[in-house]
Amino acid sequence: MRRVLTTAALALAGFAAAALPAAAHVSVQPGTAQQGGYATLTFKVPNERDNAGTTKLEVEFPADQPLASVSYQPKPGWTVAVEKAATDQPLSVHGEEVSERVAKVTWTAAQGTRIAPGEFDVFPISVGPLPTADKMVFKALQTYEGGEVVRWIEEAAEGSTEEPEKPAPVLTLTPAGSTGAAAGDTAKIDEVKATAEEAKTVALEARTAASEVEDGPSNGQVNAAIGLAIAGIVLALIAGGIGGMALGRRSNSSSVPPAF
Repeated sequence: MRRVLTTAALALAGFAAAALPAAAHVSVQPGTAQQGGYATLTFKVPNERDNAGTTKLEVEFPADQPLASVSYQPKPGWTVAVEKAATDQPLSVHGEEVSERVAKVTWTAAQGTRIAPGEFDVFPISVGPLPTADKMVFKALQTYEGGEVVRWIEEAAEGSTEEPEKPAPVLTLTPAGSTGAAAGDTAKIDEVKATAEEAKTVALEARTAASEVEDGPSNGQVNAAIGLAIAGIVLALIAGGIGGMALGRRSNSSSVPPAF
């Protein structure tokens, strides 16, 4: 009985862990953009130290996926520096050839400015045209007061779902006009539904096992099993509602005629 109840608790705990965001790190938002277009990207920087503030952010752009254009939004208390580098081949932008690419953007805090412990800040830029690739990996360096530098530069191994200890910000690129975002929503919803169903099944097994034990468990244990079943049903209903909204959004987006 204890084993069954433990399994049920672990199933719901696994769902809760999947629903929570990963450990705080420098990330890029939104996580998806269209190939060939322009996008406003925002780098979100949390402070992970209790005794020091963040005073600098450096974002390096991949050399093998050169971007010709970058512009930034003025940020009070921070100076912004854009570094360019020569390209191996000229880039075509609006019919003109460009021989330089964006190499790095650096935000440096002025005196008295920082991202304090327990806080985060965001750093937006506009870039493009985006390459025709599956993703772009931006290596980010976060500098704290006192000189400590945290290098968010690691990429997940090919085929691995495990996040590296210091993951680099990753932007997923989709073909123009694709419904990649909606498809991603549907996949996540299906995963939520499957987890909820598993929790419900395990909870019902716990209740059955309780009825078969001669000196059965306490009322509290049986109630806990029933509670797990109810939680699974509620999660499934919530996921179904979210699924309807996501599929509706995809349907609406596909029915809108293209702009000229």
